[in-house]
Amino acid sequence: MKTNWNYPTSVWVGEDRIKDLPEACKNLKILSPLFVTDKDLINLEMTKTIISEIKKKFSNLAIFSNFSGNPIGENVEEGVLEFKKNKCDGVIAFGGGSGLDVGKAIAFMSAQSRPLWDFEDIGDYWKRANEKNIAPIIAVPTTAGTGSETGRASAIINKKTGVKKIIFHPKFLPSVVILDPVLTVNLSPRLTAATGMDALAHNLEAFCAPGFHPMADGIAIEGMKLIKKSLIKAVNDGKDLEARADLLAAASMGSTAFQKGLGAIHSLSHPINAQFNVHHGLSNAIFMPYVLTFNKTLIEDRIISICDYLNLEKNFQSFLNWVLDLRKELNIPHKLSEIIDVKKINLDQLSKMALEDPSTGTNPKKLTIDDMKILYEHSISGKLF
Repeated sequence: MKTNWNYPTSVWVGEDRIKDLPEACKNLKILSPLFVTDKDLINLEMTKTIISEIKKKFSNLAIFSNFSGNPIGENVEEGVLEFKKNKCDGVIAFGGGSGLDVGKAIAFMSAQSRPLWDFEDIGDYWKRANEKNIAPIIAVPTTAGTGSETGRASAIINKKTGVKKIIFHPKFLPSVVILDPVLTVNLSPRLTAATGMDALAHNLEAFCAPGFHPMADGIAIEGMKLIKKSLIKAVNDGKDLEARADLLAAASMGSTAFQKGLGAIHSLSHPINAQFNVHHGLSNAIFMPYVLTFNKTLIEDRIISICDYLNLEKNFQSFLNWVLDLRKELNIPHKLSEIIDVKKINLDQLSKMALEDPSTGTNPKKLTIDDMKILYEHSISGKLF
């Protein structure tokens, strides 16, 4: 299967579409690209082969890979220096959420004189940007989770404060996205599960967020349907290209849908990711049932309304049971205390960080710092609301 669509940007889908990368550069008039990926991916044979092929068309290809998961602001600054040193005019962001987030931020910051943190997703901070010379971005995801390829933000940790910040501007949205399921077939079952649950969290929280946005709702429902259909298949058989394509689409749909908003799953996750370097999809998966049951009184009717489409019995409990059973089948821990030493957890600090997270404002139930603390406590003990 090969197809293109143009929402929310130009998306090229199908097996071996990575071979169309030079054409994407040509369409965007990129003559001197910076290839951005992380420390782990750069050493894989798959990545080396792709870089070798790109160099046949762009002998001056520059590469930046000096970062890992949960990137920090200094990684972006170093990447911008590399971009400018090599006189690049576009970015190929290649990898999982971290690779895509860093690549997008480099393209954006290459045109800015203000520091990265001045563009945090608060009010109209994005209007501070100089839009004139923001470099074009081609995004190539190698995992199916964050959906950063269709997102208008990057998640970057401020090392000084230890807080994961959402940096936003409409031009973070890549100009071309290449969804090639072949690039995801070697993703381990563990990472396939975690990234798939990340995509589910995006679609689920977008659907449950308050407000009138039927476009986002429709996309989110279909995203959940694709995950229900294909996540277990992809975990059990990594070479199932149809399942892999479904998950790539669902991830892109999730980040498109959460223009409507996210919620407490993400508010609770971001501090854990920043403080303990836990995979974002894994923490989202752990927090999911606690937040679902906490929000139940305000989301029950909405959840029931989609049960038929998801082939579930029409009640809240059946949806919750599906989430719990899915986590169990994917070997996702039920409690936060299974992956973090509780003695190292400062609940007051984490609760404050969670309350201040941008995702908090669109949680269905209005949240207080005490609510955040209780949510963390329940996730540590394993007790649902």
